[in-house]
Formats: sequence, structure tokens, C-alpha cells
Amino acid sequence: MFHFLKVFGAATKAVNNFPTSSRLSSSTAVAERVSRVLAAKSSANISYDDLAATLGVTNTYVAQLLLGQAKLSLLTSAKLKKALPAITDGDIDSMQNDFPVRAFDDEILKEPNVYRTYEAITHNGEAIKAIINEQCGDGIMSAIDFYLDVGTTTGKHGEKRVVITFNGKFLPFIEQTAEDNGAASPRD
Repeated sequence: MFHFLKVFGAATKAVNNFPTSSRLSSSTAVAERVSRVLAAKSSANISYDDLAATLGVTNTYVAQLLLGQAKLSLLTSAKLKKALPAITDGDIDSMQNDFPVRAFDDEILKEPNVYRTYEAITHNGEAIKAIINEQCGDGIMSAIDFYLDVGTTTGKHGEKRVVITFNGKFLPFIEQTAEDNGAASPRD
């Protein structure tokens, strides 16, 4: 919770000067909402996987919703309220209308689970890039049009193993031709 609160406060300060159709909430208000929503999940005695199946989203997306890192849709809100009846209408409204914070505090990298995942990605980064480039061309994997799912499997020696699936749209780099640039030149 500390990491969430610290990051949300910094992000709120950064965007406070921009007019929006959604609302910004104080870091304290969001942290309190997250605490209440997680308590509602706990009181319902439901796992992220079961909640994901009920809502029709990935388990990671459910965690993001409950942690204030994703926006709750109208369709999903009714399912969430039914699955977690202890969530208040005010919290549902906030999850739908307040801006999510999609950032992290560098301190979270000290948490062993997060650090080892980060280490696995960075250690294998060049290999991942080489395979993406070979299979898709010159470009990147989107983190916007993106699905993430976390699960487990059983290894050949009977041990529990973690499976993390990244599923992102491939975005090719483009040649930046002048005739395709729809913006007016800053030199005019």
C-alpha cells in the first residue's frame, strides 16, 4: 500500500493542471478506497482467478482494478458489485470515474517477487527482442493493447511453477515520410 500511495501522490501532482472529463482523487482517498475494496475481496473469500472468471477479464486485470491501476467499465461494474457485495456504490463510482494511476515506485523493485520478475525480463531482454524482431519485424510489443495473465503449472518433479503470459499487439516502427505527416510543420 505504501508504494501505491507514494506513486499515486506524485502522479496526481503531475496531472492536476490538465482539464479532464474524469475526476482526479487525492492519493489518500484512493489509498483508502483500495483498502476498502481489498477488504471486500477478502471478506468475499474469492481468489483473483475466480473473480476474473466472474468478470470475464484476466486475473492481472482484476488486481489492477482493485489496486486503482485500471478503470472499471460499466458492464464490468455490475458483475463486480454482485461478486463483491461489500463494495460501496461510492467506490464503484470512483473506480469508474477517477483516473487510474499506472506507475510504480522504484522501491517496489526491492520486493523479491517483483525484483526476480524484473530480473528475468532484463536478463532475457536481448533474446526476447531478437525473437520479436525475427518473427514480427522492426517494432515493439504494445503495453496498451496488452493482456497479462499469471498462473501456475506443475513441473516434471512435481514442483509448483509460475507462468506469466504477456500478450501485446505488435507495433511496427514506421518510416517517417514528410507526406504522411498530418501535422503542420513547426517551421511554418
